[in-house]
Parts: sequence; structure tokens; C-alpha cells
Amino acid sequence: MTKTALITGSSSGIGRATAVDFLRREWTVYATARDTDDVADLDEAGCETAELDVTSDADVERVVERVVSETGRIDCLVNNAGYAQYGPTEDVPVDALHDQFDVNVYGPHRLTRAVLPHMREREQGTVVNVSSVQGRVASGGTGAYSGSKHALEAMSDALRQEVEDHGVDVVVVEPGPVATRFGARAESEFDRLERSGAYEGLYAVQEDTNVLGSGGDFGVHPSEVAAVIADAACASDPNPRYPVGTLASVMIATRHLPDRWRDAAYRLVRWVVT
Repeated sequence: MTKTALITGSSSGIGRATAVDFLRREWTVYATARDTDDVADLDEAGCETAELDVTSDADVERVVERVVSETGRIDCLVNNAGYAQYGPTEDVPVDALHDQFDVNVYGPHRLTRAVLPHMREREQGTVVNVSSVQGRVASGGTGAYSGSKHALEAMSDALRQEVEDHGVDVVVVEPGPVATRFGARAESEFDRLERSGAYEGLYAVQEDTNVLGSGGDFGVHPSEVAAVIADAACASDPNPRYPVGTLASVMIATRHLPDRWRDAAYRLVRWVVT
């Protein structure tokens, strides 16, 4: 029987590439986005599409019920929808921090809670949470975003242990810089910051789009991340975590360095850029 994948944030980047990869593997794919016009071409390619705002309980319930009603199963949930609220912690207003967590943390939580009863009933399924290398290693100006991804990582670790006896796998995918519009979206979120004037050197670093997430020459293509996600969904015993890209692996390895060494490396980067 054909397997079914439900993917959030399919309008561009990793989510879109993941929908295409699952479709190539002959899965039934539900590609979702806040605006279905943004996934109309995926519909034409053979995906099922649906409007889904991950901050809406009603949207989540409606879409999950539709998938189960039409296919009788959800074999893989890909929690991909997300964005980055960068900026110095002091300059990030509380409402912006709340919105960051609403999408990046509460969104996956809503979807996971809605999907898990169906996976447990069938005693199989995979939840893939798309995190980031910044969910493991935080630097100045990434507190809100890194905090949301840290939270997602911790929740994934707990969930993995909780559902193991129910035949459900939980996987965290940790890309480094990816060649998408992620950095441009992050730049647009600067408009919400309340600049104190105390961190202009930090802004100089962050306003470099290579630092924000597109990665320049170091950014991996979204299809590379998509392949890792789909491979994990197809694996009988997937790894708990999958860093994607050489830079991601290197950055995660720095977690084992003394904190002062990492702080010194960050100061060096800031000095070079500014």
C-alpha cells in the first residue's frame, strides 16, 4: 500500500524539495502551506495540497482529519514550517519572541499531537522535525531562533523515548546553511526589532546574508536536505539526528569545545566582518 507523508511549509526551500522527493519515491504527498497558491505547481505535479497555518489549531485538525479520511494513514509527518527571528536578545520584543516559538515550537507540537494517535493505532510512523545547526550551537544575535530550535530538539529527544514502544520513530534533521530564501525572510524580521543602539557591530555581522542562512558557497541545496528527510522516513531504524552538510557537522562538533573558545571564535568573526 502506498505510504503517505504530510509536510508543512511546502511553499519553498526544504519543504518544497521534500515534497518533490517523496513524490519521486511514489508516496502520497500532502504538501501544505499558508497559501495554496504557493503550492499550486506541486498540485499539478501530483501532490495533494492544503492550506495549513501551523499556528492554527483548527487548520491542523482539519488537515490531519482530511489526510486520515482520504488515505487511512500518515506514515511520515515532516515538521518543516519555520522562520528565523534574529537580533540581539534585548532588542527582540516579547511579541516577536512569542511568534517565533508559535511557529517553530508550538506548530510542530500541534501537528505531532494531532498525528500521533493515528500512528500509535497503526504502530508505525515517523515524525521528522526539521531543526538547524543553530539548535545545537547558539551565537550572538540568534537567541530567539536558536532558543526555538533548542526547544524543538529537547522535545524531540523526549518524544523519541515516549513513543518508542508504540512503533513510532522521531528524527531531528539539522541543516547548516541552505541555499534558500531563508536569509531574506530573516532580514525582513529585523523590522520588528526595537534597536537599542548598543549592538550595531552585531547587526553588521547579521546583515550579511551569508551569515543569516543562505550560506553562499557553503550552503547546501534544499534537495540534499530533502533526500535526508525522505531517507529517514524510509529507514526501518533511522538515526535520532542527521546533520546535513559539512559545515553543519563542523559547527556541531564545536559544541565539545570550551565555551570560552567558542566565544573567542565568535569575536574573531565579528572583528573580521566589521
